[in-house]
Formats: sequence, structure tokens, C-alpha cells
Amino acid sequence: MPLSIQKLASRLTFRQLQVFKAVYDLKSYSRAGDLLGLTQPAVSSQMRHLEQALGTPMFEYVGRQLYCTAAGEEMALCVSAVFRELAEVQDRLAALEGRVAGDLKLVAVSTAQYVVPYLLGVFLQLNPQVNVSVAVVNRAAALQRLNDNSDDLAIMGMVPSERPLSSLPFLDNELVPVVPAGHPLLQTCTVTAQDFLDSRLLVREPGSGSRLALEMHCQQHRLKLSPSMELGSNDAVKHGVLAGLGVAVIPRLSVVSELKLGALQVLPIAGFPLRRSWCVVYPQARHPTPAMRAFIDYIQQNIAQFERLFRRLAS
Repeated sequence: MPLSIQKLASRLTFRQLQVFKAVYDLKSYSRAGDLLGLTQPAVSSQMRHLEQALGTPMFEYVGRQLYCTAAGEEMALCVSAVFRELAEVQDRLAALEGRVAGDLKLVAVSTAQYVVPYLLGVFLQLNPQVNVSVAVVNRAAALQRLNDNSDDLAIMGMVPSERPLSSLPFLDNELVPVVPAGHPLLQTCTVTAQDFLDSRLLVREPGSGSRLALEMHCQQHRLKLSPSMELGSNDAVKHGVLAGLGVAVIPRLSVVSELKLGALQVLPIAGFPLRRSWCVVYPQARHPTPAMRAFIDYIQQNIAQFERLFRRLAS
């Protein structure tokens, strides 16, 4: 190790790096202190020693707002890499002892929120030392988070073939055409896809996987798609149909209760339901952590069981 690096390392402490990361993430000395159980003067002291060791300020105030300097941004990349490496070492050490431990960050497209809890139940019983967090977003945001390496795995359908992603299909996702009880289309002997689409169609926002699946289906079958309203979630679409605002193509799992109660009904239309696969997805260049590998293996080994479970739930 070069002498200058040795000298710098002898002047830096792990606590200083912790404090720096907290201040960087929260953009506040006082909130960083609350997070770490330190007083604001203690946080300021740690940051002052860090800046003296590095020879440059990490943060500066403009008015009453705290901003990170260019040097601070570079330091943030370094500190994030250090903490990430430490977490991975901890996970690998646990794996050497035959345990699976560490964090597992999942991002699920909004339609998958009905699936993920069933995937996690037994997995967490088998791996109690894995800490799981789940973010629910639309398809476009999920792809962006994968690109930014913000999460370990994504649960989604419609995996783009042009991106370097590894994917494991594990469950069918049925998108069904639904109308509220008493809708005039229920009295029609034969309903065409275009009749349905012209009946005040409610759709998700651009970037949604279910909307993309419907758009692709319409393009392939030369159907005209003229939505009457965009809504930001499957629940909003479902309640819009229940309220009589229109009709929708929506994941069957999101309307199971309403179908059983008769509040919503599925129309028999040629070409429907649309069938897509739920997939576990991660970048091909990403080396799976022990927790990632354990989750992927668990899904792969239980595909048949998941299919039976969700057929039961949807019936």
C-alpha cells in the first residue's frame, strides 16, 4: 500500500464513513444525528475530522440548505462501494457457515403485488436471517431501477429482449376483460373485442406492463385502442369499473374477490384472456448474492406448487 494511502487510512475511521453516509443520504446534520444516536455537535465533529483528513470540504451550506460538493459526490461513490463490499463479505461468510443471510431488495411491478406475499411466506421461514424489502412501481420504473442497480431482483412480466437481463418465468399472469354487474354488454350474445374496447375503456398509465400487453395485442390484431381514462394503479382501475366509469382489461388476481361476489364479470371475448408470465429478473452482469441465489433457487424449485396455489386462489 502506498505511504500516502496508509497515512490517509490511519486518519479515517469507520464511524466517520457512517456519519458521512448518513449526512449525504439525509442532507442534514441533525437528521443524521437522530439516525445514528449522536448529537449534532458530534456529527459536525466527525465530519470536520473527515474533511481535515481528506483536505477538502464534503458539504456546504447555501442559505439554510445543505449541499454536497463535487468532492463529496466522489466520496459518496467510494463510501457506497465500501459498505456494499462489507455487506457482501458478511453474506459470503454466512454462506460459508451454511447460512443464508443479508438483505434482499425486491422491486415488483404493481400487478405483481398480489403475487409477492405468497412467494415470500415459506422462503422467509426457510431463511429467517434474510431481510427482505419490496418496492412496488410500474414496469418502466422497475426497468430503470434494474438499470441503476437499485435492487437485487425484479418481479415483472414483459421482460424486454433487447436488454441484457436474466429471467426465470414462474407463473402465468392472466389479463381479463371485466365489466361491472348489469353492464349492457352482458346482454349481448356475442361481444367482439372492438365492441369491448369502445365501451369507455379504462387503462393504466404509460409505462405499465398491463397497458403495454394490451397495446401489443391490439396492434397484432389490428384493433383500435381509444382509452377514455388513464388511472395510476390496478386498484384505481378496478374501482373505476366498479363505479361504472367504464370497462378494463386487468389481472385476474387483482379482482378475485369482486368476481366471486359478482360485482365484476369477465366477458367471453375471442383472443382473451391475455396470458403473460411473471418472471424473476436481474441484470446478466450481476453476480447473485447468496440471498439472491437462495430466492431464485426457491422459486425454480416450487414453480408447480405456485401454479397450483394461484389456480386455487383464482377459482
